[in-house]
Amino acid sequence: MKYGKFKDPFLSKRQDSGIGYMDDQNDPVAMVLGHKEVRKCAFDWKNFQSGATPGRIVVPSEVNIRDIRQIPFEVDPPEHGTYRALLEQWFRRPLEKEYQIALEKLIDEAITSVLNGNSFDAVTAFALPLQSKALTLLLNIPIHEADTWISWGTHVFRSDDTDLDGDKASVLFDYLDDEIEKAALSPGKDLYSVLLASTFDGRPLTKEEIKGIMILTFAGGRDTVINTITNTLAYFADHKNALLQLHENPEHIPYAVEELIRYFSPLTQMGRVATQDTSACAHAVKKDTRISLCWASANRDERVFENPNEVQLDRNLKFRHTSLTW
Repeated sequence: MKYGKFKDPFLSKRQDSGIGYMDDQNDPVAMVLGHKEVRKCAFDWKNFQSGATPGRIVVPSEVNIRDIRQIPFEVDPPEHGTYRALLEQWFRRPLEKEYQIALEKLIDEAITSVLNGNSFDAVTAFALPLQSKALTLLLNIPIHEADTWISWGTHVFRSDDTDLDGDKASVLFDYLDDEIEKAALSPGKDLYSVLLASTFDGRPLTKEEIKGIMILTFAGGRDTVINTITNTLAYFADHKNALLQLHENPEHIPYAVEELIRYFSPLTQMGRVATQDTSACAHAVKKDTRISLCWASANRDERVFENPNEVQLDRNLKFRHTSLTW
């Protein structure tokens, strides 16, 4: 099952120097392009930190619209591991059978809804509502809350004409302040209440820490999920035979999921900030400058993936794609 048509725009730079450059709001970024190098830099937190100024490791930088740290995304070891351990049990709930049944029901309802018409918008009528309703399941709150999130659009920090919309970001921040306060006054079984009852290194989580966790939950899992859903729909719309082959070979579905994430890279890149003068791909990197882990390039690295510009839905990845390396 080999299909695909989207070219690799990073090919020449990746082969020639392994690095590219971009300007982001007068804060330049050196883009690390090779799979091996991206993974190396991702795990080298002593040289390339996540815990810089809140918002700076994101590309484009969000330092002008928020000063709250997204947790555990913008935290380095050992604190990063402690936060992750605190959150892991809750975010592993999707592995539970009861949760999966509830999620499948949401998906079936979403599909039925759009199939009742002659046509539908894949983003606004399907992916966005499905992502928002699925988030209510993750947070363990009433499904009607999804209506509020749907009204925000596909990105919580960006609007149609502004890449970084401070006013729109404030809507999310104010919303989270209200929800955390409601949970503090009347605890329930939702994630807000669970976090309010949690501790970090023997002390209660602060409301700012809880807000940082929730910002990441809302922002990090929104446009990436929507991108994954819509790209998958577009792919199978163009390759109906591929969908038929998956129907006939369901054992390939787990491979297909990983392969489509590799091929489309729903999140193109994510940054790090150098803690000292160092190097990446044999290029000098000055202290307090930024690099990015360019997952879209690493996932097409021909040294790792055979025929990287082809979608092979039965591809058994020996090397994991880099889209989720944080």
